[in-house]
Amino acid sequence: MSRERLLTIISLLSILLLSLHFVDDIVRRISPPGADNIGAVVILLVWLYGTLMLSGRRAGYGIMLLGGVFAAAMPVIHMTGKSYPEIAVSSGGSFFVWTIVALGVTGAFSSILAVCCLWDPEWGRSAWSE
Repeated sequence: MSRERLLTIISLLSILLLSLHFVDDIVRRISPPGADNIGAVVILLVWLYGTLMLSGRRAGYGIMLLGGVFAAAMPVIHMTGKSYPEIAVSSGGSFFVWTIVALGVTGAFSSILAVCCLWDPEWGRSAWSE
């Protein structure tokens, strides 16, 4: 499997996990429900556009890199928060914890893949080709 295809799949998985995480944050009142959450929709939209429409281009790799870094930061942001221990043991806490851990892993992996694609002098064409 090529790096580009793997990056697309991992980025889509990260987008799904991040959307689930945003919803869980709203349900738990970590983020208040309201129009402020439109920013999250815009972030997911740009990331999805970069993943699907700009795949194989430098701009797409850059967007996927930023999305991956953002996703990888979620566990750090939440696990260092004051209310994390309470959330982790609450009802549905295992889903919350699993989501941020999986988001951190997929985000870090997509960041690494995006850097590899950006670094490649062949504009993302890799030796892993099919």
